[in-house]
Amino acid sequence: MNGVHDMGGMDGFGKVEVEPNEPPFHERWEGRVMAMSRAMGYAGAWHIDDSRFAQETLPPRIYLGASYYWRWALALHKNLVARDLVTEDEITAGHSLHQAKPLPGKLTPDVVRAGMTRSSFFRQQRGPARFKPGDRVRTRNINPQGHTRLPRYARDKQGTVELIHGCHAYPDAVASGRGDDPQWLYTVVFDGREIWGADADPTLKISIDAFEPYLEPA
Repeated sequence: MNGVHDMGGMDGFGKVEVEPNEPPFHERWEGRVMAMSRAMGYAGAWHIDDSRFAQETLPPRIYLGASYYWRWALALHKNLVARDLVTEDEITAGHSLHQAKPLPGKLTPDVVRAGMTRSSFFRQQRGPARFKPGDRVRTRNINPQGHTRLPRYARDKQGTVELIHGCHAYPDAVASGRGDDPQWLYTVVFDGREIWGADADPTLKISIDAFEPYLEPA
C-alpha cells in the first residue's frame, strides 16, 4: 500500500544517525513486546506479513510519532483484537476478563526452539519461471490497497534480472488472507539514474528482490 511507512528514497527526513554501541533494547518493555510478538508467530496466530501490514495501516501521525518497538506494540494490539484473541476492555484492564479464544497452535518449548532459526518461505513451484538471468524487465506501477513488498521508489523502472531464488510464499497474498500463493522471486538490478534520476551517481547500482507478479518484460 502507499503509506507513510514506504519512505525509501524520500527527501526531507534528514540523515540517518547511527547510535554508537546501540543496545538491542532501550527499555525493558521493548524486549517484552518483541517476545509477545514472536510468541504469537510461533503459535500460528498470524504471519510476519500480517505484522508488517498492521504497522503499515497505522495513521501517519501515529506511525511517525512512534518508536520502532512502539509500532510493534500497536501492531500487536491490532492483530490480537482483529482475531478476537483479546478484547479492548481486557487491554484497558491489563488482564483477562473473558474466556480466551484458543490459539491455532500450541506454544511448546520445541516450537519456540524451532522459531529461533530463520524460517524458510520456500514453496513448491507451480509452473516455470517467466524470467531468467540477463532478462530486461520493468516493474509494474502498482498502487495496491493491501500489503506489498515492491517499494514505491522502484515502481515503473527498468532493470535486469540477476538471480532467481526459487518460489516463495507471496507476501501480498499472505497479508490479505489468500494463503501462500507461491511466486517466483528474483533479484533485479537497476542503474542508479533509473531510480533516482539524471543527477544520481552514475556508478551506483540498486538491487531489489522482486516477486514475479511485480515484473513485466521490458
